[in-house]
Amino acid sequence: MAKFGFGRWLRWCVVVSFGCLLLVSCAVNSSAGKTLRVATEPAFPPFEFKKPGGELEGFSIDLMNAIAVAAKFKVDFQSMPFDGMIPALAAKTVDAAISSITITEERAKTISFSRPYFKAGLAIAIRADDQNITGFDSLKNKKIAVQIGTTGAAKAKSIPGVQLRSFDSAPVALQELANGNVDAVINDAPVTLYAINTGNIQGIKIVQQLLTEEFYGIATAKNSPNLVLINNGLERVLKNGTYSQIYQKWFKIKPPSLPAKSPFENQNSTSSPKIFTSIAVILQAFPTLLQGALVTLQLTIISVVFGLIGGSLIGIVRLSRITPVRWLARAYVDFFRGTPLLVQIFMIYFGLPAISQEIGFTFTFDRLTAGIIALSLNNAAYTAEVVRAGIQSIETGQAEAAQSLGLSSIQTMSYVIFPQAFRRMIPPLGNDFISLLKDTSLVSVIGLEELLRKGQLIVADNYRAFEIYAGVAVVYLCLTLLFSQAFSHLELWMNPVKRHR
Repeated sequence: MAKFGFGRWLRWCVVVSFGCLLLVSCAVNSSAGKTLRVATEPAFPPFEFKKPGGELEGFSIDLMNAIAVAAKFKVDFQSMPFDGMIPALAAKTVDAAISSITITEERAKTISFSRPYFKAGLAIAIRADDQNITGFDSLKNKKIAVQIGTTGAAKAKSIPGVQLRSFDSAPVALQELANGNVDAVINDAPVTLYAINTGNIQGIKIVQQLLTEEFYGIATAKNSPNLVLINNGLERVLKNGTYSQIYQKWFKIKPPSLPAKSPFENQNSTSSPKIFTSIAVILQAFPTLLQGALVTLQLTIISVVFGLIGGSLIGIVRLSRITPVRWLARAYVDFFRGTPLLVQIFMIYFGLPAISQEIGFTFTFDRLTAGIIALSLNNAAYTAEVVRAGIQSIETGQAEAAQSLGLSSIQTMSYVIFPQAFRRMIPPLGNDFISLLKDTSLVSVIGLEELLRKGQLIVADNYRAFEIYAGVAVVYLCLTLLFSQAFSHLELWMNPVKRHR
């Protein structure tokens, strides 16, 4: 009996010991198997970009993967625009962000930074043949391109008389300089040097003097538990030589020394949004948003007029009995309806000037002009189909009766067919108008400060994404409701039966 009790007690001790070891192991490796959602913008070579096959590559990508291995967690990279990262961190839709984010005092009030992982600075890029710009002081009254939400954009705002153009990515801003649309670009020096050295952007150079000394950090939400995990992994990578290997792989030199902690890590957190604070933010932003709404209306109205004229002609040509002419009109419609409007805007604003320079002919587009051209050409394709369908909906007997009265084909179309068809076209034309009104937001990619871009610029300053974009949505909604009612009244006015009632 005693022997059996001792054996049972021994087995119980073994089980308890094994359980304790298991608990300790779990405590030590609590991060093992954990996956962090890490935001990045793959349009910032050599830090973050995509290979031709679509895989992420760059200094920051290699470093984040090395940190994950050292701290025993997994990384799920999520691509998003740079100006959306801080709002995403604040909303905790991502766990961290590594996208060459400069550690600043203002940002440190909203998010938390790891210890610095890269030493950088801002540089001025100019065209290779420019002898007038020699430093920051000579940028007065110049046209400057920047990436929205960056420290370069903040630095450029301090230039007296500056004409600032904001773009969604650094390569687009540099292409704007290469096309001759701006006088300079203020951007991170390593990125600009990489673009020049690889030959991706030709005809530009850097003013040698750096404007600032900055440090990049990995960003997390305020008081995020992931920050300790990331800092521990970064510390190990710096000590075991992995960081030096990654740095030399991408920059061919030894890395500089880095601070042991973020210079603004003790910044007080901004207060959590309250309903009255949110309303105040929206009301404060409304005057700026209304300025953007005026540009949106200007784009919409001018593009609709040109689109209606061009689309009507193309729609009539689509009904031509001359086969080559009819096929040509069909090809136009298929191209502009079958390709994204965003691609068409890029082709017109960036592509055509770049191609013209290669063949020795230099010209540039004004942003407003390029936006109107792209929107008008796209709208004409949709209008053409509405016109064609409207004309074909009129009974053939109408044309036969007009011709029997001695009217020519042009007179029949002008006085008999088209007036009746136009009344039937009003509802689909109204839909096209509303769609075009909302599609004007796409011209923000070429730096035109319409309604959406105004909102983006405000968010880049105060990081209050929900309130500002809610305000943008309200302005768009008011505009669409206003024009919807206008088209309803036009439809009623054009219908004699309903009008008399």
